[in-house]
Amino acid sequence: MTGALSDIRVIETGTLLAGPFCGQLLGDFGAEVIKLEDPGKGDPMRQWGREKPHGQSLWWPVVARNKKSVTCNLRTPAGQDIVRKLVARSDVLLENFRPGTLERWGLGYDVLSEINPRLILVRVTGYGQTGPYAPRAGFGSIGEAMGGIRHVTGEPDRAPSRAGISLGDSLAATYAAYGTLAALHARERTDRGQVVDSAIYEAVLAMMESLLPEWAVAGYQRERTGAILPNVAPSNVYPTDDGADVLIAANQDTVFRRLTEVMARPDLAADPRYATHGARGAHQAELDDIIAAWTRTRPAAELLDDLHAAGVPAGGINTAADILADPHIAAREAVVRVPHPDFGELPMQNVAPRLSADPGSVRWAGPALGQHNDEIYGDLLGLSPADRDDLRTRGVI
Repeated sequence: MTGALSDIRVIETGTLLAGPFCGQLLGDFGAEVIKLEDPGKGDPMRQWGREKPHGQSLWWPVVARNKKSVTCNLRTPAGQDIVRKLVARSDVLLENFRPGTLERWGLGYDVLSEINPRLILVRVTGYGQTGPYAPRAGFGSIGEAMGGIRHVTGEPDRAPSRAGISLGDSLAATYAAYGTLAALHARERTDRGQVVDSAIYEAVLAMMESLLPEWAVAGYQRERTGAILPNVAPSNVYPTDDGADVLIAANQDTVFRRLTEVMARPDLAADPRYATHGARGAHQAELDDIIAAWTRTRPAAELLDDLHAAGVPAGGINTAADILADPHIAAREAVVRVPHPDFGELPMQNVAPRLSADPGSVRWAGPALGQHNDEIYGDLLGLSPADRDDLRTRGVI
């Protein structure tokens, strides 16, 4: 095992995305992630996703990459005892059940920290472990709405929209991984673990910039604005001669002047309506119309070449096909191809961010259900083949 976290063992008991994406992030940097799954069924993510060639999810190989799959029925006393044995040999226990579930199973932090005082318990939920909403069922979409991002996403004349990904779950998982690293660092000073409490709505709320003081101090409520940010201009998606869309972000004064040179319209930079950031914001719509009329006369590739040469931030709107064909993405190996028994070389996003001395890596795609039972139950916990057979017979593993 290599990577910055190669000396860390994580027991992952969560399902779907909010917990498991945190486990993916830790595993990407070398942590040994032992994923406990229900015998016979496994994590529902094994079946999620629109396209399922060979009857298998294409999402699972990504979110479960670098993990070891072990079957364990956590609802049985024997399964709960397995967790306690693993906790004694691990650094992190990761879960995303409703608050109180671990406690009902005799696996609350009071119990686990007695077994292993250095254990870090990472808990990812919709609303957090405390407060009046804590017992509610919480999915990522609900957390996005509560945290404020749904209200400002979409077109102003339509109902709130969403990003085309599970944004709330992924944000909560990312903050959970961040909290895990902070708790591991603190453990170096205190020699004790702690609880990391990551709520989906709080992770979303943390990204909402100046939303709250704008309302509390200035009485300004952010609303849906489509492809633009109000008073930030020009920064929009513009049409081209060949039907492609190009995003141009030239809202800084010096960058706007460079854009006007490319447009052969230096008069715009001198015009009081567009000369400053504030003025451009006040005349945002008319300025966008001027730029769109110009971009509509240019092929996208030629337009982008000229903008890049002039130092104007611009780019196309990438699809999956565009990402796989992009030479910069290829040069930085931002996409890797991972062997898979059914799909061959499976492309997926590489580890981010980059560490110069202890980089992460994608070592294998999501495993088969129970693929690592013998390794973990035999080699790590020392259970004999007869003991393992007995647990299988009883539906524990």
